Amino acid sequence: MSEPTGLDGSPYQGYLYAYPHKTAYRPLRPRPALADVWAGERREALFLYLHLPFCEMRCGFCNLFTRANPPAEQVSGYLDQLARQARRVRDALGGDADFARVAIGGGTPTYLTAVELTAMFDVLDGFGARLGSVPMAVETSPATATPDRIAVLAERGTSRISMGVQSFLDREAHAAGRPQRRTEVERALATIRAYDQVELNLDLIYGIPGQTAGTWAQSLTATLAWRPEEVFLYPLYVRPLTGLGRRGAGAGGGVSVSGGVSGGAAPVALDDAPAARDESWDRQRLDLYRQGRDALRAAGYRQLSLRHFRRADLPTDDAASGTADAAGGPVGASGGVGGDRPDYCCQDDGMVGLGCGARSYTTDLHYSFDYAVGIGQVRAIIDDYLRRPESDFDVAEVGFRLDQVEQRRRWLVKSLLRAEGFVPGTYHDRFGTAVADDFPQLDQLAQRGWLTSGTGRLALTDTGLERADAIGPWLVSGPVRLAMAEYALR
Repeated sequence: MSEPTGLDGSPYQGYLYAYPHKTAYRPLRPRPALADVWAGERREALFLYLHLPFCEMRCGFCNLFTRANPPAEQVSGYLDQLARQARRVRDALGGDADFARVAIGGGTPTYLTAVELTAMFDVLDGFGARLGSVPMAVETSPATATPDRIAVLAERGTSRISMGVQSFLDREAHAAGRPQRRTEVERALATIRAYDQVELNLDLIYGIPGQTAGTWAQSLTATLAWRPEEVFLYPLYVRPLTGLGRRGAGAGGGVSVSGGVSGGAAPVALDDAPAARDESWDRQRLDLYRQGRDALRAAGYRQLSLRHFRRADLPTDDAASGTADAAGGPVGASGGVGGDRPDYCCQDDGMVGLGCGARSYTTDLHYSFDYAVGIGQVRAIIDDYLRRPESDFDVAEVGFRLDQVEQRRRWLVKSLLRAEGFVPGTYHDRFGTAVADDFPQLDQLAQRGWLTSGTGRLALTDTGLERADAIGPWLVSGPVRLAMAEYALR
């Protein structure tokens, strides 16, 4: 089979945070019982992800599965249904299941009140999550990182809080469809930093309309003043059904919407439509990325992926990218908690999702509930989740079955897009074949100077890493690409 050749296109074709993408999922018929799905799986070091699909507002760049300002009775009903789902899933997993990491994303989990957050953590406690004994990450926002909420997070064992600032300049945040004020951001950061045991991650976006090298430097300087343990630098994507997509706002204010499909904290598009490509915006984003990368490295941060930077004076956690493979957000669960615990490896270990927007992963089946981006469709899926009988949580609803070929490809994608790359022998040990034989197209990356093996590891060079959003989509298989192309965005 000939491989797609997208390496000469835009560097910004899609954030392949998960493989396969959720738009490749289809209804499973008959619906398999979760007890059977998990029966043959290793369950001693699982990742637990809980999804809260609610926010105080929907940002202009956001295509997450979330609803803004839901009725209070829907929030309480969701927590009740979450507890029912947790009981059924726990029974299906069996008594020997244990969790090495916990992450809570959305949406914005701290949209919940302090009392509701307590109820949410009670659900996790009842599920056997061992709060306080394993790393746990939670997403927040400037508007909802209030003292009472952050106190609950800290008291219940949160080891990492992630907040999307996007820009410290009010006008840039507004241009990205995020109406916030810097005073609110600084207040939220001070609230989080009052808890020494909690690591802080900050997200920034580059490529915002009106952003310059000078304003980007201001946001980077303001970020570094708080010495966050981790920083994520995201290129702006404009996708259909988002606020910016409806406005048609690219860097210059014109239409700059790439083709393909999207989903998650940052969108995925496998084919950057030539007619939609804005080469000047590509150059601007690439320049701003390099500026941000160099500034963080100079400040003592180690680069872990295209987006992900961690302070070099801290230990590196193998799963620090957290739920970037769970529901889209980089809700990492890195560090911050000691004690004996099994290590989690995102390439090999399973993930259990709770909530209507969460995915679950076994070796050969990825599954979830239905998926949408549009406001009306998201509301319909949440309503459907709330109406379901408990017995519906005994089965997998929508998913994708990974054969041996797709399992190999997922392992490669998850490994290659990390800055450290991987030792080829690890792939052989896992699958019994050589990665060079299974993926001869990798030689194309080496010929371009984007891939090196000089240290005994296959790893992207700096030039390759800055094109990770082209390399990832390029590696997607034909069947997955076809399934995604057939998905009707809604």
